[in-house]
Amino acid sequence: MDRTVKLLIQRTHGRELMTVAVPEEASILDALEAAYRQDPTLMFRHSCHHASCGSCGMIINSQERLACATSVGTASDEREMIHLEPMHHFPVVGDLAVDMTSFLANLEQINRPLIRQDEAEAPTQALISEGPQRFHRFENCIECGLCISACPIAGIRKDYLGPAVLAAAERLVDEPRGRDLSRVLDAVDRPNGIWRCHDVFLCTEVCPSGVHPAQAIVSLRQALIIHRPGGSKDEAAL
Repeated sequence: MDRTVKLLIQRTHGRELMTVAVPEEASILDALEAAYRQDPTLMFRHSCHHASCGSCGMIINSQERLACATSVGTASDEREMIHLEPMHHFPVVGDLAVDMTSFLANLEQINRPLIRQDEAEAPTQALISEGPQRFHRFENCIECGLCISACPIAGIRKDYLGPAVLAAAERLVDEPRGRDLSRVLDAVDRPNGIWRCHDVFLCTEVCPSGVHPAQAIVSLRQALIIHRPGGSKDEAAL
């Protein structure tokens, strides 16, 4: 049985109310796809439909969430009209789609591996026998950007590296695997890096993958103190 859902969507030209009919178990992403069938100019990002790719991050009823992992039932219970907005602190490409270029570029400079060393070095035959489940992501971050959107510092400092990048750096410091640790520390030990965080913890609150970036930032600060007992070269600049 279908239910009628009202979507109040922040579009490039202003807010627009769209009404769609979707199954009771539908997600917000399902509702957006139904809206897209009504108006193919509607812009939003999506891919996997099961909270693995991070593409469909947006603001749903004033909260950072994945559209594919948020049910229309839950959102409708919160508000009669479901409010949808693009993520904060990113340039808007159109409607609900934002430009992730600078965010992904910051992640790239950390050069974080995705699987653990023991998994990478396992015998080929063992991997074949155990199948794909043998592998686990080195870091559960799905690069959705929700933590950036929720972070108040990212809103006032556009050059701030942000929670996801700092969490990726912490995982690399925790298991460097031959990488130049000083290069990673240099990347985060600066005014727009680890010392800019104000410990609000909203990044951890909105993370859909249990990465706990706020905890990772605290651990990364401890690592800097250990590796640079003389003090941060840039902390005094804040």
